[in-house]
Amino acid sequence: MTNPHDPYGQQYQPSGQFEQPYGLQPYQPPQQQYYGHQGYVRPPDQGMAVASLVCSLIGLVMCFPAILGIIFGHIALSKAKRGEAGGQGMAQAGMVVGYVVTALWLIPVILWFVFVVLAVGAAGVS
Repeated sequence: MTNPHDPYGQQYQPSGQFEQPYGLQPYQPPQQQYYGHQGYVRPPDQGMAVASLVCSLIGLVMCFPAILGIIFGHIALSKAKRGEAGGQGMAQAGMVVGYVVTALWLIPVILWFVFVVLAVGAAGVS
């Protein structure tokens, strides 16, 4: 069959595909590669970090839990740095709050102790 619009009289070959220019390969979409979901699994927040922050905040009312908050914070921070658990920021916050609260409790205790020593010393002199 000849193409009526072709001035050179070449044969028309109706095929289902377009012919590619010389030297080019027909387009084929890239093959899909399926990979399993291998996202980063973050370790869960550690209970010691939560306990550190909670104890440090309770230490605002009583002094002793703030000391526990400092201890729990150090344990939780060391575990978080080793990659055994998460909650590194919470552990640091618990330690900082624990140290501040402990310092705020120690200042009046030291002042009271100094006052008692001075009062006993003054009473013993006379």
